Amino acid sequence: MKNGIGCILLLCALVGACPAKSQVKMTRDQMLFYTSDWKGDRFPDGRPKLPDSLLKRAVDMSIEDVWDFLRAHGYQNQFESGWQALHIEKPFAGRALTAQYMPIRPDMAKAIAAEGKAEGRVGGTNMWPISELQIGDVYVADGFGKIIEGTLIGSNLGNGIAAHTHTGFVFDAGIRDQEENREIPDFNGFYRGYDPSAWAQMELTSINAPIRVGRATVLPGDVVLANKWGVIFIPAYLVQEVVITSEVTELRDEFGHQRLREKKYLTGQIDSQWTEDIKKDFLDWLNHYPGKLPMSKKELDDYLKERNY
Repeated sequence: MKNGIGCILLLCALVGACPAKSQVKMTRDQMLFYTSDWKGDRFPDGRPKLPDSLLKRAVDMSIEDVWDFLRAHGYQNQFESGWQALHIEKPFAGRALTAQYMPIRPDMAKAIAAEGKAEGRVGGTNMWPISELQIGDVYVADGFGKIIEGTLIGSNLGNGIAAHTHTGFVFDAGIRDQEENREIPDFNGFYRGYDPSAWAQMELTSINAPIRVGRATVLPGDVVLANKWGVIFIPAYLVQEVVITSEVTELRDEFGHQRLREKKYLTGQIDSQWTEDIKKDFLDWLNHYPGKLPMSKKELDDYLKERNY
């Protein structure tokens, strides 16, 4: 019996000596669980790491093209509209780093503050996600739509986000120092509204967990595409396919519009399943395309071959 008690006490001591897992920041195992379809590179914390080259191409995609593609693949809850923006005419795209905020309650805030102290974090919890950001990221926050005292950043934190990402943010919440944030180079952001009040009565509850932004569900590592029409969140494992699909769709539209202006085809011929003659005409048009194609010729040829062009 004494030996048994001794073993139990030793086990408890060992468990107590083990460092506790963070409760706010998602673990790597959790990240792998939620993003298991992604088979490419990852950041050390497990977040999908899409190449910068894809992010640059994603900026030019249309919301409609991406929306059609995602719905065809079963994703019907990835778009949200009704935003204000620092620069509404300037689209941007990047990898989502997510954060969730809730109305504050003292016991929860005390526990989270203690964890932050143990992890060596400094400042208010609205500063914590910023230190996690990487170049090419978009800081995406669920602030439950709060604007008054829901201002997740002012000019200081805005400059911090810009320095870490060169991209920007999407906040289902408010911001302050709107004019100063507009002057920051290489920076854009979408938010629900402006208010001069300081951030108050809100608490960070998660970093890099699944979050809700309006009617959209967002996972860390999603590609965020934001333009004047709204914001759409693309699962990481679908980004490469949706990018080239959107690019080919734009080329098809350009070809079709040109041929309609030339009166070579009727509207019904272009706006329906193409005949083999139109497909052949399209391929010839691509081979003599006057500008620079957004994808490599091999990538385009492989894509068209798979779809029987």
